[in-house]
Amino acid sequence: MDDDIKIIVTDVDLERLQPVIEQSDTPLAEALDAELRRATVVPQRDVPPDVVTMNSELVYEDVATGVQRVVRLVYPKDADATAGKISVLAPIGAALLGLHVGQEIEWRVPSGVKRIRVAELRYQPEAAGHAHR
Repeated sequence: MDDDIKIIVTDVDLERLQPVIEQSDTPLAEALDAELRRATVVPQRDVPPDVVTMNSELVYEDVATGVQRVVRLVYPKDADATAGKISVLAPIGAALLGLHVGQEIEWRVPSGVKRIRVAELRYQPEAAGHAHR
């Protein structure tokens, strides 16, 4: 939604997300697909340690209210809102993928448009050495 915001996606995340997008015929899947098409794709081993990748745990902030939330960005099959696991096909999930710590983005959510900021990246599989093909 914010075309001037640069996002980074790993080659492995891109490969795994393509079938998820193809199986979901929703406006959100289309928005995620558009984000992925404009993303800079890097080899999994080269992703910077401050970038939100799939299965990352992070703190994001609603810029307007200052409210922060801890979430893990997951594939739709692993989503569990009560456990803080948000799907990459949820509005906030699609917005967070590929952002650096400190980056802000405006994104459409059911209640309108929100500006969110990645406040902290608590866990990134690639940086922790837990990434695999």
